[in-house]
Amino acid sequence: MIAEHYALECATHGNDHILDVTSQVQAAVEASGVSTGQAALLVHGSTAAVTTLEYEPGLVNHDVAEAMERIAPRSARYEHEETWHDDNGHSHVRASTVGPSLALPIASGRVPLGTWQQIVLIDFDTRPRRRTLHLSVLGV
Repeated sequence: MIAEHYALECATHGNDHILDVTSQVQAAVEASGVSTGQAALLVHGSTAAVTTLEYEPGLVNHDVAEAMERIAPRSARYEHEETWHDDNGHSHVRASTVGPSLALPIASGRVPLGTWQQIVLIDFDTRPRRRTLHLSVLGV
């Protein structure tokens, strides 16, 4: 059994910035030497999320942000902002809606993604951030 942990660092712009992290995840899985197993991915922080999508300009630059604006509008009132006197209540709601983690299978030494499927980090916070993705790779 092989167990490896990787910390993948990313710089983001905030405000629904979507980064394609597929190549970093695939490189770490390949470096681990695991042929069959599972990769668990978690973004550190409560205003960012990870998921898969087709990384294309319409989704990345427009559709996801527009959908999130309908779900958790920036201009709405959030109790979180009353508690902490900040401006990112919508960021927390958006991140919790998408989720902070992914469980990914490993087959033949790679995460088997669809042709148009990429692993992405979405930063919903209101400012640029340094984000850490924690990747645990387990298997044989």
